[in-house]
Amino acid sequence: MARVLVVGVSVRALAASAARAGHTVVAVDGFGDLDLRAAAARVVVARAGGRFSVERALRAARALAHEAVCYAAGLENRPRAVAALAREAELWGNPPAVLARVRDPRTLAAALRARGFATPRLRTRPPRGRPCGRWLVKPRASGGGSGIVPWKGGGVPPGCYLQERLAGTPGSVLFVADGRRAVVLGMSRGLAGDPEFGADGFRYSGSILLPSRGPLFRRVARLAAAATDAFGLVGVNGIDFIAVGDRPYPLEVNPRYTAAMELVERACRVSVFELHVHALAGALPAAPAAVPRGGTLGKAIVYARRPVIVPDTRPWLADATVRDVPPPGTRIPRGAPICTIFARGSDPAACHAALRARARRLYRTLEPRREVA
Repeated sequence: MARVLVVGVSVRALAASAARAGHTVVAVDGFGDLDLRAAAARVVVARAGGRFSVERALRAARALAHEAVCYAAGLENRPRAVAALAREAELWGNPPAVLARVRDPRTLAAALRARGFATPRLRTRPPRGRPCGRWLVKPRASGGGSGIVPWKGGGVPPGCYLQERLAGTPGSVLFVADGRRAVVLGMSRGLAGDPEFGADGFRYSGSILLPSRGPLFRRVARLAAAATDAFGLVGVNGIDFIAVGDRPYPLEVNPRYTAAMELVERACRVSVFELHVHALAGALPAAPAAVPRGGTLGKAIVYARRPVIVPDTRPWLADATVRDVPPPGTRIPRGAPICTIFARGSDPAACHAALRARARRLYRTLEPRREVA
């Protein structure tokens, strides 16, 4: 067992998974939620201007004693920052050189097309003619759907590119790899821009775990294998895609622990972090994790629809349907995340409905009495 530093925008789920595997955890993130503090021996919040700051996170990391380091969302687009972390301790995750290649949209698309997968078209220059809803403006340093907007004509903003907009269902394949082979842990449907959770546009709103079977699952398993072969991926990874019927069109690779992975942990009672560490040593699970019967499991991020001050949230820690619990008295501006909720249903549609009902109950406890003028 090691003393592991976890760093990222929000590391509560990753820290809890590492602690469940028996490691001592120290954490740097942008929130410092109560349940993160319960899982970690020490927590440092790294924010500047109201947002997670990679630069402050790096300074905080240097001051924390640790033997290994693992990054979460917010670092995959910063290979130099990951390299700085790796100079201080053993890196448990994909190295900077892999991040630089796999997070480049053109490099990714070319590699997957060479292996037989169709991908959305990409452009760095605007197409001729008028906009017709077929293109999205997407930041190169993308994350959680933030900054993605429909292209309405004109030039392509600096640091962005155009990606073909496909009509289909967003999803993600979750897998663990050893640099050569991949084993799928699960497949999820993605929720984006759902106003029932206070989100808009393409912002990530949550995930619903799907059965690990059928033509789509077999194709995304091959997709995970192809990406692993092309880039030498190690540990846990995710690939976001748009499913058009049973055919996945890959959008991007998340070469790290992803938001949907804790659904696998809850459904299968495993530590994904433990699988991650074993894969780094070359040991993969014998077979994909079988999602047990008993209903479909999902999660949603609840965003503030108006400014709120949260009440005494310590009782929330005893509620298994709520995680990422903000400290009592936290002022949360409109559009910022409040917490994460979980629900089950008989199928994905029923699970989505249960998540929306759970969100409505949460909003009723916060908005009427604790609205900020």
